Amino acid sequence: MATSSTRTRKQPPAQKSGARKTRAVTPAAAKKTGARKTRGATPAAAQKAGAPKTSAAAPAAAQKAVESKTRALAPAAAQKAAASKTRAAAPAAAAKPAPARSPAARKPAPRAAGDGGAGKALVIVESPTKSRTLSKFLGRGYVVMASNGHIMDLPKSKLGVDLEKDFEPEYVPIRTKNQALAKLRAAAKTADRIFLAPDPDREGEAIAWHLAGALKAAKRPLQRLTFNEITERAVKLAIENPREIDMDLVNAQQARRVLDRLVGYKVSPFVWRTVRYGLSAGRVQSVALRLICEREEEIRAFVPEEYWTLEVDYETPNAGPPGAPGGGRERFTARLVRVGEEELEQDRIGGPDAGARARELAVELLAAAARVAKVETAPKLSHPKAPFITSTLQQTAYNRLGFTSQRTMKIAQQLYEGVNLHALGSVGLVTYMRTDSPRLAGEAIAEIRGWLAEKLGPEYVPGQPRQYRGKKGAQDAHEAIRPTAVERTPESVRPFLTEEQFKLYDLIWKRAVASQAASAEYLATTVEVEAGRLGLRASGRVLKFAGFQKLYGVDEEDEGGESRLPELTAGIPLTVARAPVKEETEPVRPEQHFTQPPPRYTEASLVKTLEEEGIGRPSTYATIVGTITSREYVERDKGRLVPTDLGMAVSRLLVSTFPDVFNVRFTAEMEEELDGIEEGKQEWHRVVHDFWGPFSKDLEQAEKARKQHRQSVEESSDIACPTCGRMLVKKYGRRGPFLACPGYPDCKYTRPVDDAEMPAPVEGSCDLCGAPLVARNGPFGRFISCSRRPECKFTKPLTLGVKCPECGQGEIAERRTRRGKVFYGCTRYPDCKFAAWDRPRLSPCPNCGAPFLVEKETRKGLELRCVRCKMAFAPEAIGA
Repeated sequence: MATSSTRTRKQPPAQKSGARKTRAVTPAAAKKTGARKTRGATPAAAQKAGAPKTSAAAPAAAQKAVESKTRALAPAAAQKAAASKTRAAAPAAAAKPAPARSPAARKPAPRAAGDGGAGKALVIVESPTKSRTLSKFLGRGYVVMASNGHIMDLPKSKLGVDLEKDFEPEYVPIRTKNQALAKLRAAAKTADRIFLAPDPDREGEAIAWHLAGALKAAKRPLQRLTFNEITERAVKLAIENPREIDMDLVNAQQARRVLDRLVGYKVSPFVWRTVRYGLSAGRVQSVALRLICEREEEIRAFVPEEYWTLEVDYETPNAGPPGAPGGGRERFTARLVRVGEEELEQDRIGGPDAGARARELAVELLAAAARVAKVETAPKLSHPKAPFITSTLQQTAYNRLGFTSQRTMKIAQQLYEGVNLHALGSVGLVTYMRTDSPRLAGEAIAEIRGWLAEKLGPEYVPGQPRQYRGKKGAQDAHEAIRPTAVERTPESVRPFLTEEQFKLYDLIWKRAVASQAASAEYLATTVEVEAGRLGLRASGRVLKFAGFQKLYGVDEEDEGGESRLPELTAGIPLTVARAPVKEETEPVRPEQHFTQPPPRYTEASLVKTLEEEGIGRPSTYATIVGTITSREYVERDKGRLVPTDLGMAVSRLLVSTFPDVFNVRFTAEMEEELDGIEEGKQEWHRVVHDFWGPFSKDLEQAEKARKQHRQSVEESSDIACPTCGRMLVKKYGRRGPFLACPGYPDCKYTRPVDDAEMPAPVEGSCDLCGAPLVARNGPFGRFISCSRRPECKFTKPLTLGVKCPECGQGEIAERRTRRGKVFYGCTRYPDCKFAAWDRPRLSPCPNCGAPFLVEKETRKGLELRCVRCKMAFAPEAIGA
């Protein structure tokens, strides 16, 4: 931030504390005598927007002459006096206005005395990254500053909603934003007009509204700027067409915030008192948790059913490639679909004797003469999918790249706000990434079609541009996520991006461009085979024209890969192949299967379900997933979302107590009402009032029946209390579930849920009293203590028998974080700070001889890795 001041002539102290673009401060009298006359003509765009004249458009020569003359007329003493006077008059909050970090400000350009940012337009955005990008586009006539997100919010220490005064929210400044707000207020006083340019959605509109209220005292014209992409063309077009703040958008966001606060601050304390302290409930997050828990209940209740399939590898009398298996004959695989006149349902052989029946049919197929009964060949088109919207971007980024929803949105935000392309400066690479509309702007479609024709050929451009429609109820406020310029291909900008930025930009660019490409063309073939009374079927397809798939590839949801069938005609005799098509199999294969329960949700499938059910909106999907995992209601298991015991208990409690609120249909209808507020069809106070009436009654009933609700959450066990004989129940504490006597507080017996965590005898005796030692569970993991605890306080760490690789003196012990997550650290902590998340195993590294390896769970299963040389080994390879 000090770079600019060191490159220009020496400045008085007041200037050093000011914005980087400001010039030496002139006294008020000097200002009146013609400081404003030194400014040049305003650009046409700014004049059209109603901005006062600034110095931005003055010719370089004239500007330089004016500034030179001004410097000559301002002696050092006068400058010093003026700066001193200005410092004395300036309020404390305005002492250090935020610097405008534009490329122009970094150059050692001469500055007119007394400017101080006066006469310039102040543009306020949300993030510093975006402010740098806009500064490059707007030039010297504008000062661009960042609010760093919200500046106002409901208070954390209380409800912040006045239930007696029509649910009016009480907004307070966010404590960590006081400095940023002071700088904005100082800059607003010297600006000619103010443009508010947070993100173009409900949240951004609310931020702009709060900023307008905070800067009202400056008494400057305030207008709203919105742009779907951060490019020079889009930003300047927004400057030419500012608008007023849209109070319908603001009220929709206010209603959402108030509803979420009412639910969170009223239901969470009830959950604390019923389950355990510190838990939370949310209007939308709890419905997402309900979906995950109900899916888990389906899985636990699922009873698998056995079924069999029967496949046969046939070969034709036609010669195939020389030297091919099976004597050069062409082979293909067919599946049994009919037995006599009975069509098998989904090609399955079911029933209690399915296995015996499948083996009998396999013997029959080996003996039966087979022939091709019918061949059907038809062209088939595969059409490109729509450009990304928020939900589909999160789903595809998870499926293809393994990115979580939060990671995807974080990277997309970086691409939207701007990436430094060196010679071009900071440029926004993608359009706004929170959208539910798949449509593209007409100019973007024309640009993409032109690129396709030039780079791939006219055959890759369909006759008519493709138009995509959003689902019913979509807000359609912004176009789809696309590159801001199609000529900025992923490879051309790769040197300027991080690896994860490149991967996501590559995905967005290809999906958007492919959406306007020609369809892929296949030749689909279905072959019917008769073998006595049995009927079999084989199907496959051959790619004839790649179309959009040349850019985007085969979609992960595309049914069936490309499988080639030999050229067949009706009546050709077939024989069971002498060599199977697949290695390590038999030519005739009866295979046993079991029906599978519905799969657990992944982040991608959960976001898809939320979108389909109308729960949440594009800006909330990532937050929903992040909240339920951070609250320890849900864990990730190999990419799947698995509810914890705590999550299941909280979900059961909320659904049984507030069935109408934590309900999928109700939540979706509430989203529709919020959309109605945004469209001006609903009044937000009325929407909140209609919700609060029945909800407050449910709260009263829940508090009255809290004892019964607590009992419904506690699960009974088959273990008797050794103190009083009552059957123990499962409860929840800060370190997870435990078993406790239901007779509390008369009986205070507790024990771990898992028998393996019970105190277990270990070798040795207590150093203090000589009693036997036992291993126990503590807040930070297993440890050894005296069996007479708590009478005897002796303890020592329970180690794995592995020396610390860092200090060589201590040993590795299992420990736990405050949140209960297991890790492995040195017993000499804090003198030695070695720690690892992976469990050490006492097997020396075959590569470097390190004394132990660590266990690492990967998608392929368990593997052992060396912490010293980073080599990985299969457990069976080293006998571990």
